[in-house]
Amino acid sequence: MRVLNLGPDPSLAYRPDCLQKDKEEFRNFESGELFDRVFNTYKLMHTHQTLDFVKKKHLEWANCTHFSMTMMDSINSLDALVDESDPDVDFPNSFHAFQTAEGIRKEHPDKDWFQLVGLIHDVGKIMALYGEPQWAVVGDTFPVGCKFQNSVVFRNSTFEDNPDEKNLALKYNFRMLYSQRSLCIA
Repeated sequence: MRVLNLGPDPSLAYRPDCLQKDKEEFRNFESGELFDRVFNTYKLMHTHQTLDFVKKKHLEWANCTHFSMTMMDSINSLDALVDESDPDVDFPNSFHAFQTAEGIRKEHPDKDWFQLVGLIHDVGKIMALYGEPQWAVVGDTFPVGCKFQNSVVFRNSTFEDNPDEKNLALKYNFRMLYSQRSLCIA
C-alpha cells in the first residue's frame, strides 16, 4: 500500500471524487500493475471452490461461533486486509468500505439504508483474518453445483483444475434448490 502525505486527512487519497481514473478503466481484469495478484487469486478460487468445499464451509461457519464483535469493530478489522482479487484496490478494505458508502451517499443522499449496505458489503471478508484463504472469501463469486457460466471472471483460463468442471452431474444449467433439510438439483 502506498500512503501519500496529504496533510491532516489521508483519506483524501481514497475518496471517490479524487480518483484519477475514468470509469471505463475500473474493473480491468486484462492488464494493470495488480494483474498477477488478481489472476492468481481467481485461479486458486476457481480451482478449489467446489460444491463440496462450499457445503463444508456452510457447516463450519453457519453457527456463528468463531468470534463476536460489533459491526464497527468488524469494519475496523478490515484495516488488516487488502483484497487480493480487486484490480482497483491496493489499500485496506476498511478504506474501501468507507469509499463505497461515501460514493453511494453522494449519488443517493436520500437512501441511508443503501449507504449502510455500501459500508458493510465486504464485512464477510474478515473470515480471512480467522484462517480462511482470501480466495475463499473475496472476489466475484459464482454459483456452485451447476455449469460455470461464461460471465465468470477469468472463466476461460482458470477452471480446468476444478473437480466440479469434470463432474458430469454438475455440467448442466441446473440451479441448486435448498429446502429445510435437503439440497436437491432441479
